[in-house]
Amino acid sequence: MTVAEGDLLWEPSEEVRRGARVGRFMTERGLGSYDELWRWSVADVDGFWDAVWAHFEVLGERGDGPVRDGDPADWGVPAGSEAAMPGVRWFPGATLNYARNALRPGRDESAMAVIFRSESGDERVLTYGELATQVAEVREGLRELGVTKGDRVAAYVPNIPEALVLFLAAASLGAIWSSCSPDFGAPSVIDRFTQIEPKVLVAVDGYPYNGKRYDRRDVVRDIQAALPTLRATVMIPYLGEETEGLTYDAVRRPGAELEFEEVPFDHPLWILYSSGTTGLPKPIVHGHGGIVLEHLKSLSFQQDLGPGDVFFWFTTTGWMMWNYLAGGLLVGATLVLYDGAPNGDTLWRLAAETGVTYFGVGAPYILASMKAGLDPGREYDLSRLRGVGSTGSPLPPEGFAWVYEHVGKDPLVGSFAGGTDVATGFVGPCPLLPLRAGAIQCRGLGAKVEAYGDTGEPVIGEVGELVLTEPMPSMPISFWNDDDGDRYRESYFAMYPGVWRHGDWIKILPDGSSVIYGRSDSTLNRGGVRMGTADFYRVVEALPEIADSLVVDTGQLGQDGRLLLYVQLAEGQELSEDVIGRLRTALRSTLSPRHVPDEILAVPGIPHTLSGKKLEVPVRKILLGTPVEKAANPDAMANPEVLAHFTPGSGQ
Repeated sequence: MTVAEGDLLWEPSEEVRRGARVGRFMTERGLGSYDELWRWSVADVDGFWDAVWAHFEVLGERGDGPVRDGDPADWGVPAGSEAAMPGVRWFPGATLNYARNALRPGRDESAMAVIFRSESGDERVLTYGELATQVAEVREGLRELGVTKGDRVAAYVPNIPEALVLFLAAASLGAIWSSCSPDFGAPSVIDRFTQIEPKVLVAVDGYPYNGKRYDRRDVVRDIQAALPTLRATVMIPYLGEETEGLTYDAVRRPGAELEFEEVPFDHPLWILYSSGTTGLPKPIVHGHGGIVLEHLKSLSFQQDLGPGDVFFWFTTTGWMMWNYLAGGLLVGATLVLYDGAPNGDTLWRLAAETGVTYFGVGAPYILASMKAGLDPGREYDLSRLRGVGSTGSPLPPEGFAWVYEHVGKDPLVGSFAGGTDVATGFVGPCPLLPLRAGAIQCRGLGAKVEAYGDTGEPVIGEVGELVLTEPMPSMPISFWNDDDGDRYRESYFAMYPGVWRHGDWIKILPDGSSVIYGRSDSTLNRGGVRMGTADFYRVVEALPEIADSLVVDTGQLGQDGRLLLYVQLAEGQELSEDVIGRLRTALRSTLSPRHVPDEILAVPGIPHTLSGKKLEVPVRKILLGTPVEKAANPDAMANPEVLAHFTPGSGQ
């Protein structure tokens, strides 16, 4: 299918419009369109989030206090400014508990909560009643280990049911959860967990991946040795290996009653981490209330999920999408947890076997399926699929079109952009709006996303810095151990005081849709023409000879540099003069003559983070003279060995 950015690919049917949850909420407000609803949600911020609490009947004590208070001056915002951030406190005086809202006593206990599949053949299911029982058992076990409100429970676990149970058990106590995937090396885990001083560590003996078994017992011992605050380690014998200390089953207390510690709205729920590729990972703290409200809003109104839906997202516990996937419990959906390699059509087959209605993956999986010539809509019964989510990196127009040609014509392709910082998307899908190739349908409700041009003013139809000019309740309540807020302020508010700068390039179109162009600190700037790397990759990776690519502009402030294109060739291919010529021609005709690279180099692999993002900035640093060992943290990378191929003179 030939497609251009902006081509209409999908429109909601009358049936979809009538049934959409966001449509019912819109009608309750007396508003006639999504655009009107969005404008109200960012103009009357307090009224909107108060309405979200009431609409979803959040379990907790709302209290009679304001929606927001706080003084931005406390966070160094200049006196007299009209800044809304930082320093906001949401729902002061309110109390609630995430786990209580996720398990929601009184809902149908026979409804399916979890479907688990592992590449090794492990299959399990849990109803909401069974999930609540296990949470109660583990909660009591953690309590007997001394875990109380405010303590940290650190987990080195894959995406398995035990991880979900442990998270909910910790949350029910008011303890603070933090997890890393077992594919992280010991230094990377230690960099994260030593900052938060956990009382309990939960870990697995190992994990299966791509047909191999990885024993992690030695890594667990290294982690334990680096955490002097540990009172106990709970081992999950996932591979059935012999382990030391308490086992997961030994911690469970059959017959325990499920209880919930009611905590303030901004009490810490979990600690996530920045990627840590260029420094110590920032420990990002989110609160119970902000996550409950944001995930209810996003999952229900943007993705149209609720009871009866089967929700899948391919993720590990080291990526914020695991936390977002867990949020499906808040809206009563069934979660599909998968642990294993996403080889070939594995995930499409999983979706068919488990009856997935919303299928979420990183954009690279969709592009890999396209390149591999897969046709899952014909191979498998995907008739229940209503939505296909894409995140992690921009999805080019061809990726959108491939879904409608080879997966199905009915699902809404919901491209998301946001991140770990807010544990959600700023821009994403809406079932009431048309979908155009390459574009993200809308700005999320309550997210006042704007594009700031060179003068620091909002622009429409032009590429600019993605900023938020009003706060959202799921913004971090703090960074751990950042008592004066310096790291927090520097990370988001240094460029525009009182305005959140996210670090992405975005173009907002007149109809409210948007296009993301990649990270603003890795943007190409050739002769004054500014363009995100996503456009570049779209052109380069359309060639069948190219498996992956990375582009770097070595220019510095006030000084032009060289534009270097690195390509990882598909198996059996070589970087011939013909391939180089076609790359240059495609870039010249599709982008501009300025974007033809000065040099095209073949490398064995393209560096990625553990969550699949390309590492343009560390490569740029290496090219400008930073030693490889200082440019990026290898333990935060999926393939650190490839960085050496980017050093000048390495003979790529």
